Amino acid sequence: MIVFAWVVAAVVSLPPGVTAPGPQPYVGATAVSGAHTSGLGPRPIVIGHRGACAYRPEHTLLSYETAIRMGADFIEPDLVSTKDHVLVARHENEISHTTDVATHPEFATRRTTKVIDGRRLTGWFTEDFTLAELRTLRAVERLPGLRPGSAAFDGRARVATFDEIAALARRAGVGLYPETKHPGYFASIGLPLEEPMLATLDRYGWRERTDPVFIQSFETANLKALRGRTRLRLIQLLESSGAPEDLVVSGDPRTYRDLATPEGLREIAAYADGIGPSVGLVLPTGAGGTLGAPTTLVGDAHRAGLAVHVWTVRPENSELPADYRLGDPAAPGYASAHGDMAGWLTRLYELGVDGVFTDDPGIARRTFDGLRPEPGRGSGRGTARAQTSASASVGRSSSA
Repeated sequence: MIVFAWVVAAVVSLPPGVTAPGPQPYVGATAVSGAHTSGLGPRPIVIGHRGACAYRPEHTLLSYETAIRMGADFIEPDLVSTKDHVLVARHENEISHTTDVATHPEFATRRTTKVIDGRRLTGWFTEDFTLAELRTLRAVERLPGLRPGSAAFDGRARVATFDEIAALARRAGVGLYPETKHPGYFASIGLPLEEPMLATLDRYGWRERTDPVFIQSFETANLKALRGRTRLRLIQLLESSGAPEDLVVSGDPRTYRDLATPEGLREIAAYADGIGPSVGLVLPTGAGGTLGAPTTLVGDAHRAGLAVHVWTVRPENSELPADYRLGDPAAPGYASAHGDMAGWLTRLYELGVDGVFTDDPGIARRTFDGLRPEPGRGSGRGTARAQTSASASVGRSSSA
């Protein structure tokens, strides 16, 4: 199945105007000689968010293959578990919006209501299906109104296992950026995510800090536990609001914004190698979606020795700050039309981010490659970024 999917990728056409530069060499581990390799390099890394989900249904091999062809450095699977403890890639363990499960009468009685991380959800959940049962389903576009082009691929891909995605990444020469999804919940039902995830990564030879792997989580407890079990790099995800579920459950009053303070970042640096903040924590938006002044988060994180990989940069007008939307807001299709994503990426680049999660890796690749200085030139934005990255890497090395 994996080989077949790879062959399909060679014949599936890319979206109009999208170039396919082929797999890019991994650069996230580039660092100053002798410095800790914290994922800070001469240019930001491009992380294919759920693949290239602006163009293919998310978390499918079709989406990951497209991201690789567009030039992603890393591909990002969100990991959840099946009933028989196999890790699969889905944005959530509730799959009614990302598969055709509702059209399968044999699974009608599996529809149920659960409370997941404090949210009451009704639908079908991966942990109630064996892998064999999930394999009878087909993936669909989660946002068909926004992404009709991706929805045209509904039904063409099945739910992918983490093993299949790891094999694809290894074969293509790109990195992996897995997220443990609802780790506390899955541990509570006897299906912890960490052990099978690490076993898969080890099977493909990824176990060292310099390997092209980042493991991410919105919770803190499982990252702290992982720090004692693996040398692979860890990323603490941060939302613009709310708090890590494990802190909520334990009665710890701290929020994500508390973790984003200099004091919180120093604590994160004791167990993680970087942060993955929402773009709103770096550049907040005000009335009408216009950008405000940047925060000090990127600089604060670098001073703590942490890489900064922001999420999520998307191409559609409705997903961009108002400053980078293009066209007539009154025109039909304005929300789903693509705006100036390259301009938005450039702004984030100028703030010194070390990586971006993006639904359109092709635009990110071309933007960042175009912003790099020519070889031998000793000035310009790229040189400043390399110096910032080197400083942050050295700082992390001294505290490791």
